[in-house]
Parts: sequence; structure tokens; C-alpha cells
Amino acid sequence: MNEALRLQRHEDLNMMELAALEQLFNSEYLSDYGRWNPDAPYGYSPADFHVLAFQGSVLAAHVGFQRRVISVGSDDVLVAGTGGVLVDQRFRGTGLGGRAMRHGQKAMRDEAEADFGFLGCRKEVVSFYESAGWVQVHATERCLSRTDQTSVIVSQGGPNLICSARRDASEWPDGDIDLRGTPW
Repeated sequence: MNEALRLQRHEDLNMMELAALEQLFNSEYLSDYGRWNPDAPYGYSPADFHVLAFQGSVLAAHVGFQRRVISVGSDDVLVAGTGGVLVDQRFRGTGLGGRAMRHGQKAMRDEAEADFGFLGCRKEVVSFYESAGWVQVHATERCLSRTDQTSVIVSQGGPNLICSARRDASEWPDGDIDLRGTPW
């Protein structure tokens, strides 16, 4: 099958791409979280950039990220906050998710000009991200609740991961993390 990976800015998504994204997300999350909304996906921060991975005409995977300055300790850090990482069930185990993630990491550096990629995830998927070059960071994280966008949530232990973009992951500063908004 013909594979194509491409980067789209959120504002440049056409109606067919939006419909394909809605179908991909609803197939996974509709029964638990309701319909996908591109501007407020399940209460998470929306993406500025979308990596769309097609197998033929089927949208088979997605990686989204948003540029944002967060604080880490006493430093301001420009990150590509990453979320909406999803591979259609039919294409899991093919390596497509890793290829989409690497495409996104290049775009984080070259297009978004972020210093690092940043994401939070479930423990069960940490190994996927680590296989794509992400590393865990251990710190207390503060963010706004995705359910009401006003309550402050403080958590420890994540998992939170970063990847190199314009700066090497080894340069990540020490200290607590404040996302200065909702998570991705």
C-alpha cells in the first residue's frame, strides 16, 4: 500500500483532512469521550501542527503538537507539546507510528523551531516513545485541568517525556514543570 506522511498546519487542514481526523479519533474514543473536536480535542490543547500518515487514501496515523513556552524550574522553555498520537488499529505493529513520530520530531525542529518535544502519556506506551528517541524526565508537573480549563492539577511521576529538537535532550533544565495551560 502507498504510504504518505505530511505535515499540515492546523489552519490549513481542508475539509477532507478534518473529516479523516474525526473518523480516526472517533473510531478510538467516541464511546468513552464523545465526538472529536479539532479545536478542543477532549479538553486537551489543540495542535498547531498535524502529522498525517496515510496508507493509500486512509488516514492511518496522526501526531499533533503545539508550540508553547512552559517553565521548567526557573527557565522558560519553548516546547512542541505533543498529543493526539494515534494509529488506526488496522495499522498497529507496522512501524507506522514510529515513522509518523520521527516525521513529527523533524517538524518540531525545522518548522515549529521548538527547543524540545514534550508529552505526557500512560505507562503502557512509554516504550513506544522511547523507541522513537524520547526520554523520561522526572519532575512535578502543574497544568490546567482539561475538564474545566481553570482548576490547577499538580502531579508527580508522569510519565513525562521529552525529545531533542533544536536542543539536545541532555540540555533539559532541572526543576518542576508548569505547562502554563492544559496538557496536550
